[in-house]
Amino acid sequence: MSSPDPPGGGDESTGTVLLAGGANLGIAIAKTVGGLLSGSTAMLAEAAHSFADTMNQVFLLTALKRSKKPADAQHPFGYGMERYFWSLLAAVGIFVLGAGFSIYEGIAAILVPEEVSHLVIAYTVLGISFVLEGISWLKALRQVRGEAAERGLGVAEHVRASTDPTAKTVAFEDTAALIGIVLAAVGLTLHELTGQGFWDGAASVAIGLLLIVIAYVLGNENKAMLIGQSVSEQVRDGIREEIADSPGIDGVVELLTMRLGPDEVLVAVRVDMDDTASGDALERFAEDVDQRVRDRYPEVRHVFLDPTDATRHDEELTEVSDLA
Repeated sequence: MSSPDPPGGGDESTGTVLLAGGANLGIAIAKTVGGLLSGSTAMLAEAAHSFADTMNQVFLLTALKRSKKPADAQHPFGYGMERYFWSLLAAVGIFVLGAGFSIYEGIAAILVPEEVSHLVIAYTVLGISFVLEGISWLKALRQVRGEAAERGLGVAEHVRASTDPTAKTVAFEDTAALIGIVLAAVGLTLHELTGQGFWDGAASVAIGLLLIVIAYVLGNENKAMLIGQSVSEQVRDGIREEIADSPGIDGVVELLTMRLGPDEVLVAVRVDMDDTASGDALERFAEDVDQRVRDRYPEVRHVFLDPTDATRHDEELTEVSDLA
């Protein structure tokens, strides 16, 4: 049976990040030239946004590479959690480089408005940028849709439940980039129509606030994974069911799970085992539990069984509760 929490596609994720990184670098250079020629603060804010996104793609590529390192003596559970660390740095990059610069320059433009020129160049750059960002966004969306289809979920539900930060980060960044381009174009248009530089600065501030929201959402999700997050309730129930139905298991006393990466899960479980079973039989029971859980959920890499008397465990919990 396929798992509701499937592993992320490494090759597809790498392709998504490379496409996004290449597009963002070209867009960043074009926006910088357009911003300097036109004098538009919103354009320069968008350039900072694109440079931040380019740097973030480097972080994501690093995450994909380093998270695949095999386990060693110092890291017996592997390096899967590195993917969340580098993705967290990407969120910080969005906040510091993108949002910080955009808001600072926007406020400066509001306080001391400047004239904009070469608007044809500015609009052309924004138009081309929108097309390139759109291509990258569609690539990320296609990957997310494919993963959602494998799980039998809607796209929105899959994005909320997914533990692979790569495609999610690219999709969020590209969505913010498309909205940011529209904001920059609106700011330029209002500046041109009203002759007031306030609108260009206001667009830059709006872009910065948008980036703060994106950075917070991505940072919060990666923080949760770094702290140590359990699998979904649906998967926990499935694991519990497989263990409880295994021969020699009288009951599941306590079940703990933790994600070690997008496609790696650790399971630690206290079980009430058949008291009459021999040592050899207990070993077979443990092997059967391990096999059943892995067959149903391939992302489970480690299963630790702790034989526990259910009655004694309940008494210990009662004593702890009384002490509290």
